[in-house]
Amino acid sequence: MNQKIVFLGTPEISAKALQGLLENGFNIVAVVTKEDKVRGRNNTVEESPVAMMAKRYHVPVYKPHRLNKDFSFLQEIQPDLLLTFAYGQLISDEVLALSKYKPLNLHASLLPKYRGAAPIQYALRNGDKETGVSLMEMIHEMDAGDVYAVKKIPILEEDNYTTLSASLSQCALSLALEALPLYFEGKLTPTKQDESQVTFCPPIKKEEEKLNLDSDPYTFIHQVNSLANTPGGYLLNGTEIFKIHQAKYYSSEVKREVGSLSRPSKKELVLQLSQGEVLITSLQRPGKKIISGIDFLNGIKDLEAFHLQ
Repeated sequence: MNQKIVFLGTPEISAKALQGLLENGFNIVAVVTKEDKVRGRNNTVEESPVAMMAKRYHVPVYKPHRLNKDFSFLQEIQPDLLLTFAYGQLISDEVLALSKYKPLNLHASLLPKYRGAAPIQYALRNGDKETGVSLMEMIHEMDAGDVYAVKKIPILEEDNYTTLSASLSQCALSLALEALPLYFEGKLTPTKQDESQVTFCPPIKKEEEKLNLDSDPYTFIHQVNSLANTPGGYLLNGTEIFKIHQAKYYSSEVKREVGSLSRPSKKELVLQLSQGEVLITSLQRPGKKIISGIDFLNGIKDLEAFHLQ
């Protein structure tokens, strides 16, 4: 494929899609991603997954602080197509106009549902049974452009944010491989989004990562799944952060104080909610690795010392 494509993306979900496009012969002439981040106590400089993937394939990488102000490199490239997938900045009309073909965005939801930054988390949190990727025209309004193609996938019972992100990355790649050649040939008909069906999903705030004990087991499990394994939903044991990465339905009974942990059998770690109980099967304590509920039980002498809130 000869059309010059500039790919804009940042996290792992878009890095895997970028890799697939490159390995399938798409002419990615440059990559635009967010600036490097400084992480940890050692102030380690960390590139985005998309930047690292682009460098592996020797594709030029650009990291403008504000693309809408620093886009001269795009004027020099003269791209045939700007293609974004989880880039993280709203792009101006001036920049979008640099794309010879109408610029496109791969969005990880079935538009017009879940416009915004956190469609994967919201689909899991709301207990949806399916999701997918929409290939849409990129305009200077959040995920509001006409849709050219859609690909659906089921949300499995065991899915969490990490696993569903991986599935959606593959879904986005599959959609792009099928749809982009047709798009360049003018064989795709855009469909306007039904504005009456629009829902929004703003970024998940830090305070929303705290799990809600005042809920039924299924609502609690959906919240856990929407945050696992990154960043991980948490509860507090005093001042200790207690992350829960996987929970399963246990019962609808309320037997003990809300937030208490029990051990009905040697291999069961159960958390009491206000409207039932859940089995904790994967968790993490501060500075430690993720472990199973069984391993946690094997290392704890006094389970009554734990009261989560």
